[in-house]
Amino acid sequence: MGIREEFGEPSLGPFENKSVVVGTSAADAIGPMVVELLVLHAMEATMEEVVETPSIFCESEIAEMENLFKELGKDSLNQEFCQELAATFSSSACRVGVGKLTISWEQVQGWFQDKQKDSRASADNCVSMPDTSVVLKGKTSADFSELAFEAKSARDNAWYDVGTFLNYRFLSTGELEARVRFAGYGNSHDEWVNVREGVRERSIPLEASECHKVKVGDLVLCYQERPDYAVYTDAHVLEIQRRLHDIKGCRCIFVVRFDEDKTVEKLPLNKICCRP
Repeated sequence: MGIREEFGEPSLGPFENKSVVVGTSAADAIGPMVVELLVLHAMEATMEEVVETPSIFCESEIAEMENLFKELGKDSLNQEFCQELAATFSSSACRVGVGKLTISWEQVQGWFQDKQKDSRASADNCVSMPDTSVVLKGKTSADFSELAFEAKSARDNAWYDVGTFLNYRFLSTGELEARVRFAGYGNSHDEWVNVREGVRERSIPLEASECHKVKVGDLVLCYQERPDYAVYTDAHVLEIQRRLHDIKGCRCIFVVRFDEDKTVEKLPLNKICCRP
């Protein structure tokens, strides 16, 4: 994701406590849920200052490590793996072209360690939400505090994990936008995102034994690789070629059509995340 110029931004009104509103889908309730999280964050921000440090990795390297972490989890901390990845990054065109220093395997391993800590913190952190009797998709409001989110970047229409909700604002149309910091990215990549259209519960990678959960017609989040970029973007499942699994895991092939460019591709399970 690249740096975007900021447009004129309407002034922020006072933070308000919003209750969860029942709608026809999960998207209808995410807006108020995000506001609740943002209010809590704003209160905490008055007590501590966040110090930003520039990333030593190129944007394409961060995107690749995000994908590898989703696939490998704690196995990404393996020293030999980190050494091979560091060597690949150090000789990459993006790094040579901009004159960045070579990457050590310790730096790569450190990035994965930080990512693992952030994932554990997200799983263990329970933010207290206001009491309500609303039930959505089988969850009570107490469960909303445990949700992790992803947001759609206007830069490339791809989805990225949300690291932090920084702020929010209401437009003149009444729509809610959230200021998002994407996980693994610095403040230069922060964006205002329309909450109803561009914020949702985080997509879920599947284990080999869970491939049966993917059905024809499903909306899925897929890893799309092109010569000049690789991103996670929405697609719909057109066909599933079921195959016997072997020692390497799921061998099924999923034929999908990407929503953004309408291209059709055959993907393995490890490049697909299902929607909650």
